[in-house]
Amino acid sequence: MIPVPLTWPAQDREILRLAVPAFFALVSEPLMLLADSAIVGHLGTPQLAALGVAGTILQTLVGICVFLAYGTTSAVARRIGAGDHKGALAQGIDGLWLALLLGVVLAVAGLLLAPLAIAGFHPSPDVADYAVTYLRISCFGIPSMLLLLAATGVLRGLQDTKTPMVVAISANLVNIGLNLFLVYGLNLNIAGSALGTALAQTAAGVALVVVVVRGARKDGAKLRPDRPGILASAHAGIPLVVRTMTLRVAIVLTTFVATSLGTTSVAAHQVAFTLWTFLALALDAIAIAAQALTGRSLGAGDVAGTRAITRRMMWWGLGSGVVSGLALWGLRDLYVPLFTTDPEVRHTLAAVLLVAAIWQPINGVVFVLDGVLIGAGDGPYLAVAGIIALILFAPLALSVQWLDGGIIALWWAFGGYMLLRFLTLVLRERRDAWLVTGAVR
Repeated sequence: MIPVPLTWPAQDREILRLAVPAFFALVSEPLMLLADSAIVGHLGTPQLAALGVAGTILQTLVGICVFLAYGTTSAVARRIGAGDHKGALAQGIDGLWLALLLGVVLAVAGLLLAPLAIAGFHPSPDVADYAVTYLRISCFGIPSMLLLLAATGVLRGLQDTKTPMVVAISANLVNIGLNLFLVYGLNLNIAGSALGTALAQTAAGVALVVVVVRGARKDGAKLRPDRPGILASAHAGIPLVVRTMTLRVAIVLTTFVATSLGTTSVAAHQVAFTLWTFLALALDAIAIAAQALTGRSLGAGDVAGTRAITRRMMWWGLGSGVVSGLALWGLRDLYVPLFTTDPEVRHTLAAVLLVAAIWQPINGVVFVLDGVLIGAGDGPYLAVAGIIALILFAPLALSVQWLDGGIIALWWAFGGYMLLRFLTLVLRERRDAWLVTGAVR
């Protein structure tokens, strides 16, 4: 057992201060998608299918750029820990400029390549038309979405997760109102949903950018583009892109294998993975706190403090994983009927949920250590570790398909992937190479 430091109550309060608002901000994202699905779903099946196809492409583009939030959090928090508030905001401004540049490039690419990207999913002609319309309109909101990521990262680095929470919840409410008005009030069909969501996300992005810019002006930080700073932010983000891509590939591979196992299996997998993703948000909230606190502590040169807060957050991750696992399994009779009435799917799903519940404590520690190492700016190691875990997981997952092992075996394999991540992260945490102090790693 790890000895309990006297400072643990204070650490707990600080973790909760950052993690709770971060959780509500994270939850608002899937809720926005659910609201869009509910509104579009009443237009017809082709529109709903189109939203699924276009939404997948859009989420992938934006998801790859999540380094704008993670990398900026780490860089800004380090400078805050070093007492360089002006430098922290200057670093944040560099992140905003990078987000804007990337956003414009992706938006133009999306507008030009939308038909080709949609065609890759082989939808029916009516679905394809709706999907291209939705994706092209949504592309105008990509710059704002990336600015929102970067500005959120700046504020997290400044140890402020409440402002992003307020903006995220407000954007959610605005999104619902705009979608209802544009889709049904003005009869714009699926185009109204795309426009409403893009406007809501633009408003959210502008709101957070204004907060950051005001802070920069107050501290006298530069606002104009700084080429070396922007390039440094981009360079630091490359390993995090690789790390994110390995995770996305592992998830896509798992879904691919589940699809090959039959309708019942893929249905049970879809529900189980939806629940797994939702529980991941609670664990990711602790990871966000880990990013901010680790960066600040290392920036201040406090290696012992970094070790102490890391171990405490590992306990939080483990405990959260145990609680989420018990809830996932213990409450299955209450929520499973909400997803399906098929007895065979319910039976299969119950077995999958038991496996998913068993792995939750491991997941909790993985999410926390991922956040700790991101906060430490240890992206290159995370990229390499992600590649190693994916290389070892791929044959494991594919063997389930080759040997017709079934959906339960696939979820044990996916748990093995999380175990591989756990081992690589714990191995790193127990060494000192990631404990680089100072304002800049």
